[in-house]
Amino acid sequence: MITDFNLGDSFFQDFNVTEEIVNKFIELSNDKNPIHINNEVARKKGFKSRVVQGNLQNCFISFFIGECLPSKDVMILSQTIKYKNPVFLNDILSLKVKISGIFDSVNLIELSFNFKNKLGDLISIGKINIKSTK
Repeated sequence: MITDFNLGDSFFQDFNVTEEIVNKFIELSNDKNPIHINNEVARKKGFKSRVVQGNLQNCFISFFIGECLPSKDVMILSQTIKYKNPVFLNDILSLKVKISGIFDSVNLIELSFNFKNKLGDLISIGKINIKSTK
């Protein structure tokens, strides 16, 4: 039985997209697409500067699930993410997560989420299914 979560509960977490974090992600993922590492290339493609890899948001989600929820007794089963706008160096991303479903019979919690930047632009939306490991 899932006891640490209630339908409709919301959680918030901010993430600062620093150059150090982005460079570590590039080192780990080896994603060196020119749009991610070269301002001139990104500008030629219509962006204000190099675009941060979208999958960095998955790292933020992993941290949030593992470290910020009221229970550490959970694991991610699946997640979807739809990117709406680009992320740039030094953006501050605000993650909002809402419990959109609790399914006691299969020990599953469904979370809906979105990231917005400091200007309020929607960056991405998605769903995460987590399982209680209690």
